[in-house]
Amino acid sequence: MFSLNVPVPGQVERLAGDLHPALTPFDAVRDRHTLVVKRFDTNLDPDADSLPRLRERLRETLRSVAPFEARIDGIDYFERPTRGDGPVVYLRVESSGLHELHRRLCTEFGTVEGMEGDEYTPHVTLARGGRIDDAAALAEREIEAVRWTVGEVRVWDSRYREDAARIPLR
Repeated sequence: MFSLNVPVPGQVERLAGDLHPALTPFDAVRDRHTLVVKRFDTNLDPDADSLPRLRERLRETLRSVAPFEARIDGIDYFERPTRGDGPVVYLRVESSGLHELHRRLCTEFGTVEGMEGDEYTPHVTLARGGRIDDAAALAEREIEAVRWTVGEVRVWDSRYREDAARIPLR
């Protein structure tokens, strides 16, 4: 399965590293940090399993998308995530440009039920599994906001666990 992700800047990686000691109570701590914009599902779109076709459609869909601002402004958690063990502790992302891009991609490629469309919550996952009390305590923690300009997106290939394509925004 492919997804379209926004690469996060080094400041976000450093923030996640600084938070690592507070994440040890959780079952799994992420060591790679990304921001998912859209998941591609073969049940919704037949091109979702072909990187060359997906990449070309994405280039066309993204042709008029200009770089946009994003901001991490706090820590939050999903008590019961749509998939996998909860809670999921994450860095909260605010960006009207990201929401606009997500809506455009859902129109073009379909919406994954329960995770996208109105259910889409932009975030950078830090950890998952464990106690709700630990997640709630971490969500009360103050962090310094991180702002950046999103200038490219990347197609992630979950089979090989690597970026399969980079697409600059114009």
